[in-house]
Amino acid sequence: MVLFKKTKNYLFILLLSCSSFLFAQTKESTSKNKSIVLTEKIILPIADSGKIKKRIVDSIKYSNHDPRKATRRSLIIPGWGQAYNGEYWKIPIVYGVLAIPAVTYIYNQDYYKKTKFAYEAKFKAENYKDSSDLAAIDQELVNLSTSSLQNYRNQFRRNRDYSILFFIIAWGLQVADATVFAHLKQFNVSNDLSMQINPTFNPNTRTPALSVSFNFRDQQKKVLALSK
Repeated sequence: MVLFKKTKNYLFILLLSCSSFLFAQTKESTSKNKSIVLTEKIILPIADSGKIKKRIVDSIKYSNHDPRKATRRSLIIPGWGQAYNGEYWKIPIVYGVLAIPAVTYIYNQDYYKKTKFAYEAKFKAENYKDSSDLAAIDQELVNLSTSSLQNYRNQFRRNRDYSILFFIIAWGLQVADATVFAHLKQFNVSNDLSMQINPTFNPNTRTPALSVSFNFRDQQKKVLALSK
């Protein structure tokens, strides 16, 4: 009976020791697995560290990009908003587009004044017998009749007004361009697209199909996504 009790105690101590050893092994393996996972998430390839650092810096830079500043600067000076966005190559295009209505305005305004003066001078000479202004008429307009001068005057005045309108539209377009592209600076344009369409096969109908997947990401995780 005493031998049975001692054997029973020995078995209990042996089972307790085995269970403690297995628990310690399981805990150690679990901690190792966790450390491995954390290491895999944190450690990045050395070759890509420079690119990842640049992407993170650019992301922080663009997150502070204010579209309202681009709008205000474009309203004040054409091309200033594009310079704020870093799109310096657009500045010559902006001034080239604005130069076209500016030049046409100067041309039409000049000839509007000449034809207007010539028309009024000939009108006074024909109706009021006052020829004092005929000598000041431009030489290329001397041989034109009163009706022709009136038509040319109206035409140049209309073209002048159109030039002003086109100049305002061109100014507004460059403001809109600076505003839109300032907003796009904050968008995520990485390779991880928000929607992907892939071909697939439907086993139920045994026909080919398309698979559409959407990826919704938080704005706060944008910088972390760049490190992938």
